[in-house]
Amino acid sequence: MEKIRTSVAIVGAGPVGCTVANLLGVYGIDAILIDRSEEILPYPRAVGMDDEALRVFQIAGVAEALLDDVIQNVSLRMFTAKGDMFADIRPETREYGWYRRNIFMQQLAEATLREHLANYPHVRMRLGAEVSALRQDRQGVTLTVTDRDGVQRAIEAQYCVAADGGRSTLRELVGVTLVGNTHPIKWLVVDVRHAGLDAPYTALHCNPRRPNVCIHLPFGYRRWEFMVFPHEDADRLVETASVKDLIAPYVKNTDDLELVRARIYTHHSRVADRFVVGRTLFAGDAAHLSPPWIGQGLNLGLRDAGNIAWKLAAVVKGQMDAGILASYEAERRDHAKAMIDLADTFGRVLMPTSSVKAFFRDVFFKSIGSLNAVRNYVLQMKFKPMPRYDRGLVVDASPGVAHTAVGRMFIQPDVEVGFRKKQKLDDVLGSWFAVVGWRTDPYESLDAQTRTFWESQNAVFVRVERSRSGASRYDRLRGSATTVCVEDLENALEPWFQQQGHSIAIIRPDRYVAALADPSSFAGVTRAFAAKVRCTEHELEEA
Repeated sequence: MEKIRTSVAIVGAGPVGCTVANLLGVYGIDAILIDRSEEILPYPRAVGMDDEALRVFQIAGVAEALLDDVIQNVSLRMFTAKGDMFADIRPETREYGWYRRNIFMQQLAEATLREHLANYPHVRMRLGAEVSALRQDRQGVTLTVTDRDGVQRAIEAQYCVAADGGRSTLRELVGVTLVGNTHPIKWLVVDVRHAGLDAPYTALHCNPRRPNVCIHLPFGYRRWEFMVFPHEDADRLVETASVKDLIAPYVKNTDDLELVRARIYTHHSRVADRFVVGRTLFAGDAAHLSPPWIGQGLNLGLRDAGNIAWKLAAVVKGQMDAGILASYEAERRDHAKAMIDLADTFGRVLMPTSSVKAFFRDVFFKSIGSLNAVRNYVLQMKFKPMPRYDRGLVVDASPGVAHTAVGRMFIQPDVEVGFRKKQKLDDVLGSWFAVVGWRTDPYESLDAQTRTFWESQNAVFVRVERSRSGASRYDRLRGSATTVCVEDLENALEPWFQQQGHSIAIIRPDRYVAALADPSSFAGVTRAFAAKVRCTEHELEEA
C-alpha cells in the first residue's frame, strides 16, 4: 500500500476543514485535506457569518475574497402572527473589526476557501478520497483511504483534524459520542431565485400556524425555512407545487419563482463527549450540532478552526509541548454547549406552535420597547455568549473579576502606521503571537531570558500611542528595530487598557488575550506563560 506522509491530515473539506487548512497554510505547516466528495455539496446550508468568523478568515488571509460574495450588516427582523414587526436586531458594534451579522452562501464560500489553498504548495487536497480506517499511537495517525482511482492508500500524519460533519466517520472510528437531543420537529429549507420580494433582511415570521424564516441572500437568491408538522408528508412538501404553496403568502407571483434546491432537515442539539482523542481532534459539526436559531452552527466550527490550527502549528514546529492540545477541548467545549443552549432557548421563544405562548411572547417584546436597557440588550445581541477561556492557555484569568479581558478576544480597531497608512490592527499584529503595549515598549521590559522566549515564538511587539502623536503629520512617533509603533486612530485602545488596569497585553494567534501585565510584571508573566506552553497534558489539565 502506498504511503503518503504529512504533518496534519484534515478530514472534511467543508468550511471548517478548509479554514483549518488555510490557517495551517499561513503558519507554514504541511497538510493534506481529504474529502469523500469531489464536488461542493449543492444542499441549502449555512448562510450566517458573524464578526468572530470573519476575524478568523482575516487571520487566514481570505476575508476580503470572501466578502466579494457577502452581504454585510444585515438586520434580523421578527414579526408576529399578524405581520407586525416586534424587533429589529442590527448590532452596531464592530469591536472585532467586522459587522456582527453578515449573510453569505456556503457553496460560494467553500469555493473561495478551496481556491485560496492554491497559495500554499505545502497544503494538498485529495478529493474523492474516503476514509475507512484510523489507527493512532504515540508516534502519529494513519488513515486508510480509498481514492477516486479506486486505489487504497495510507496517509501518515503527526495529527488529524476530524472536520467531517454531523455524520462523522472518524467519530465512529475512534468511539466519540454526541450527547444531547434530536428535535422531533423537522424543517423544510428552500432556496429560490426571482422571488420579487423587496425585503433586504432576515425575517422570522413567528406565526404559530406555520413558523418560518425568510432570508435575503446574495445575487438574487432567497432562503425560506418552514416548520414541518408531525402529521405532514415530508416527501410531498419538497415537491415544487407544495413549496410554492408555502411561499405564496409572501410573494406576488409564485409562477416567477425558480426553485433552486429544497431539503428536509432535522435539528440537533448535541456536543461530543470528547473533542480530543489521542492525536485526533474534532471540530465543527463533527464535534457539536446546533439548531440554526442564532446562526451559530457554522460560526462555532470556525471558532474551533481558529483555536485548533495555531496550537497544531506550534506543536508541529516544536515551539510548544504537545500537551497544549488538551487546551482545545478545555477552551471550546463549554462555549459550544452554551451557544447550543442559547439556540434552543431562542427557538422555544420565537417559534412556538401554541397561540397562547405566542401571545405572551409578543406582549413581552412590545413591553420592552420602553425599557432602554432591556431593549438595547436584545437588539444589540448582547445576549450572545462571548467565549471566555478561564482554563487552558491563559495566565491569571482571574475568574472572580468580571471585567478582565484575559481569555477573551482582543478588540480590533483601525490604527495608523505612519501618515495615512490606516490598517486593521490584526494586519499589524501579524499571524502569530503579538505583545501590545499602551504607550510603552513592551520589549524593553524584558530580561535576556524572556526576550529569548518571545523571539523563539517570532512574536511581534507593538507600542500604541494616541492619535496624532508626534510633531506633525509627517513626523510621527516611530518604533524601533524590535517594536512597531501605531496610533490609536479610533480612540478605542486607550479605554480598553484603562479598564483592564494594565498597559501590556499578550495576544495569541487566534486573537485571544493570553495575559495582561505591566512593565514591572511582564517578565514574570512571560515566564508563567512559557511554563504553560511547555507543560505536559496532565499539568495543563491541573492548571
